[in-house]
Amino acid sequence: MTSTTTDWSDPAAWYDLLNPWGPSDDFHLARLRDAERVLDVGCGTGMLLHRARREGHRGRLVGLEPDETMLARARALSPGGIEWVRGTAEEAPWTVEFDHAYMASNAFQCLATDAVLHASLAAIHRALAPGGTFAFETRHPQARAWEDWNGTEKVVNPDGGTAVATQEVTAVDGDVVTLTETFTGPWWPEPLLQQAQLRFLAPGPLNAFLARAGFTVVEQYGDWRRGPLTAASRVIVTVAQKG
Repeated sequence: MTSTTTDWSDPAAWYDLLNPWGPSDDFHLARLRDAERVLDVGCGTGMLLHRARREGHRGRLVGLEPDETMLARARALSPGGIEWVRGTAEEAPWTVEFDHAYMASNAFQCLATDAVLHASLAAIHRALAPGGTFAFETRHPQARAWEDWNGTEKVVNPDGGTAVATQEVTAVDGDVVTLTETFTGPWWPEPLLQQAQLRFLAPGPLNAFLARAGFTVVEQYGDWRRGPLTAASRVIVTVAQKG
């Protein structure tokens, strides 16, 4: 096996291995291809923006991400011509600068309180030009996905090293689920721990938040093939438009 120059002690180096390309990325890539000015909110390591630029997107691409280690990796992997900005969704500093914004990989669920959600939607709305669109997905609460989250996963990097990711749901309070993730491997003297809170909004409350922020829902699906929302849907895929 060929050795890489990757620093595997950097947790951000494992992010794309734990979150490989999937149908949600195909959905968002198709959307951003058609937009001249694009904002990726919670861009992580920038996988989607990298792919868009490599495939020939010539417009403005901007990634917003609060984790500096993720941004450092995004910059290092970037094919060039992409802006990387550190900040949360509610800190988005732009006014009428984008035609399309999106939150991929269920990042929308990290907006776990009413205050953060209202502020984040207001900032994204402000960043968009009139008629601009905002696309995102959130797990449908009816599927109760968190009930399957407790467990351990082994991840092997391209150099053959193995890390172990363990996830445990520690609380379910209304529509907010709290979980702890632990990452262990020979690169770290102690386990890496991270706690997250994810909000599971049903379509009605979700759309009410969007309406209050000035968005109109123009498309909403129950899967990545653009199927309808049903009693069996596990995801809510939404495209909203700024008036």
